[in-house]
Amino acid sequence: MTVVTRFAPSPTGSLHIGGARTALFNWLYARGRGGKFLLRIEDTDRARSSDENTQAILDGLTWLGLDWDGEPSSQFANAERHAEVAHELLANGKAYKCFSTQDEIEAFREMARAENTSTLFRSPWRDVAEEDHPDAPYVVRIKAPREGSTTLHDEVQGDVTWQNDQLDDMILLRSDGTPVYMLAVVVDDHDMGVTHIIRGDDHLVNAFRQNLIYEAMGWDKPVLAHIPLIFGPDGKKLSKRHGATGAAEYQKMGYPAAGMRNYLARLGWSHGDDEFFTDAQAKEWFDLDGIGKSPARFDFKKLENICGQHIAASDDAALLHEIKAFLAVTGADPLTDTQSHGLLTAMYCLKDRAKTFPQLLEKAHFVLAERPLERDERSDKMLDTVSRGILSELTPQLQNASWDRDTLEGLVAALAEAHDTKLGKLAGPLRAALAGRSVSPSVFDMMLVIGRDETIARLEEASA
Repeated sequence: MTVVTRFAPSPTGSLHIGGARTALFNWLYARGRGGKFLLRIEDTDRARSSDENTQAILDGLTWLGLDWDGEPSSQFANAERHAEVAHELLANGKAYKCFSTQDEIEAFREMARAENTSTLFRSPWRDVAEEDHPDAPYVVRIKAPREGSTTLHDEVQGDVTWQNDQLDDMILLRSDGTPVYMLAVVVDDHDMGVTHIIRGDDHLVNAFRQNLIYEAMGWDKPVLAHIPLIFGPDGKKLSKRHGATGAAEYQKMGYPAAGMRNYLARLGWSHGDDEFFTDAQAKEWFDLDGIGKSPARFDFKKLENICGQHIAASDDAALLHEIKAFLAVTGADPLTDTQSHGLLTAMYCLKDRAKTFPQLLEKAHFVLAERPLERDERSDKMLDTVSRGILSELTPQLQNASWDRDTLEGLVAALAEAHDTKLGKLAGPLRAALAGRSVSPSVFDMMLVIGRDETIARLEEASA
């Protein structure tokens, strides 16, 4: 059997970080088994759905590297097929026409509340013969069992049981003939050949209602896996009060996609004590039995730590490509060819300890900036009269020196000794002269990256 998973977001908003994790779990499960990962846009809510939101979802998945098979499908475009299934159930006696009006349904519920009985609506039209139907608008309802219980097995939640007297005769078609969401989901999943449904546990109740359609149609049922929601650090459902909730926001904050995939995979799923892992390892290891039953808590410090490890482990060219994409989505000026070359050359001394792209770019200021350097306040203070004098002594010594780390360190160490100070004391003024920033790689890495001529030019500028 070929494994087929799906991610089915609603384009009523952008890609939520919880939805991104759901998509990731589906992607990992399918890709790790040579299966298919499908994308369906559930756009039946026409009033709130938009092409802009759909594009934002596609962009978010693309940034995260979650590629899908085939073209994304539109649930709304499949409405005729959904209605066809409802009429088939009607013809087979598994559904019925209900002529109850909204006023009648509300009157029933008011009476039930007054009598302290169940407000679950029981239609009087369930067993009325066709010839006794009025010529009036109607909805199509499925016939739910009234007695006993239904047990569904869930790969995360285990066996879950629901009493059938708590199931209503769910509407399949509205009075205008349009299908409801519950029907559309089941028909689409069946027609798309979905074998595994991995989604949030807020859909667990829906599973019992949707099961009615699978039973009535005699269709094979997919494997279910309802995953716990994501909570904030305070143990409450993740929301904007905890910080960013949209995938696009994390891209704009400069988190690398590989780090986000790694962190989101560990958010509610585990493989032993492994925290840092590659995509290949995640695809190999990921399984449904590793998903916990309790909500996962979003931890921004852990996210930064994982992302920092991924930046450090990234291929330099791939990292440069992602940094350019980060600059584009944030509206920053693109890198020039000279800056790109310099950044790529310096990458070896920039990746360490940078947890986000803004942090890396701050360290890279020395190779991205042009003379005359604009220095921050702390750097300006470093370049006092004494420091400028010492730097002016270093400049002629660099003219004919071998341009390697040992030689450069030796020259600066000798200069420090001559002035009865330590090499570390000269690092601050040197950093201020070469980078104009207090945060940068080591002064010797900077000298090696920008080269002899630029190093001397910056020292002369700073000591003038």
